[in-house]
Amino acid sequence: MMKVTKILSVAATMLAVAPIAAQAEDTIKIGFVGAFTGALAPYDQPTLQGVQLAVDQINKAGGIDGKFKIELITRDMRSETAQSAVMTQEVIDQQVNVLLSPCDVDPSVAAGQIAQAAQIPTIAPCASTPTLPGIVGDYMFANYTADNLQATALAYFAQKQGYKNALILLSRDTPYTEKLPLYFAKAFENKGGKIAGTVEFKMGQQDFSAEVTKIKGISPAPDVIMTAAYEPDFPAFIKQLRSAGIKTPVLGSDGIDSPTTLGLGEVAEGVVFSNAGYPSEGSSLAKFNADFKAFFKQDPSAVYTATGYDVIKVIEAAIKADGDKLDGPSIRDAIDNLENVQVATGTITYKGMNRVPLRVVALNRIVNGQKTHVEDIVPNGADVPPAE
Repeated sequence: MMKVTKILSVAATMLAVAPIAAQAEDTIKIGFVGAFTGALAPYDQPTLQGVQLAVDQINKAGGIDGKFKIELITRDMRSETAQSAVMTQEVIDQQVNVLLSPCDVDPSVAAGQIAQAAQIPTIAPCASTPTLPGIVGDYMFANYTADNLQATALAYFAQKQGYKNALILLSRDTPYTEKLPLYFAKAFENKGGKIAGTVEFKMGQQDFSAEVTKIKGISPAPDVIMTAAYEPDFPAFIKQLRSAGIKTPVLGSDGIDSPTTLGLGEVAEGVVFSNAGYPSEGSSLAKFNADFKAFFKQDPSAVYTATGYDVIKVIEAAIKADGDKLDGPSIRDAIDNLENVQVATGTITYKGMNRVPLRVVALNRIVNGQKTHVEDIVPNGADVPPAE
């Protein structure tokens, strides 16, 4: 998930970095610059757990292809874009072969631009803005289900429910909170629906009374409300919406896939949201969850644990495919040509996708404080609004 605004000058001043030196033949270094504290920690902390599980499993099995043990190097960028650039430089100085960037797109771009200059392949485990790789360059890859793909799946669902009029709640403070609802609006209208209204909010506000009043005053009333708001905005909004007596169904996106949302109680009942997977019985995600619990002695808090695991499996597949070469261009090209790689959330394909992977979109409904599975959707490519 998340955002992109302008990149701070600290990133631009650090781009003149030489390509990394060759590593010892029995080790591949993977750096992870993440938001392990601060506002983005609910996304990057679970991601790190999934990464750690994959690294542990691969190393215990003898390393990638039985040859390369993984050395994981982490740095906390504290949910600050400027720190993302600083910490990226630190891990590059340790000669990493691959970089994992934060879930938020602003710091992912800051990190990715530095790694691009150093010819280090970079993967954003859960930044979902589909324009991210194009903004940074040919060494940048997304991993998570893209915003326009999620939006299209949600529009399919809305149409199936018979919703004719939809309201979108958006914030122009980030592309995630702005573009994802706009992608939904386009996909919904393309399926014959109408947008009854657009209501805007500012990220970080706690009083949604003005927005709720606007929603209440729209006539005819919308059949459904769609938003990409996330913590702390979504909890504040849904509480005040329900307190005002508005019972309109609400659709959300992966940003609310968190224990906080599930802990909201009755106000969140029935909310449907998209994410990267659901652990149906017998699925690869169910197996991952069991492995996770055995390793960490607790259940995973969100699907970001699984998508973090997925990133390491993608890197493993790329190293195997490129003849065990560890230089940046070889790893980059290998990732770009991967097809149907088995990962925790299903399969992932990069070939022909401009470094934004093809994935399934899972829809989930909150029932009694628990996630329940609605359906898995693979949208028709022709229905997916172009990335912008």
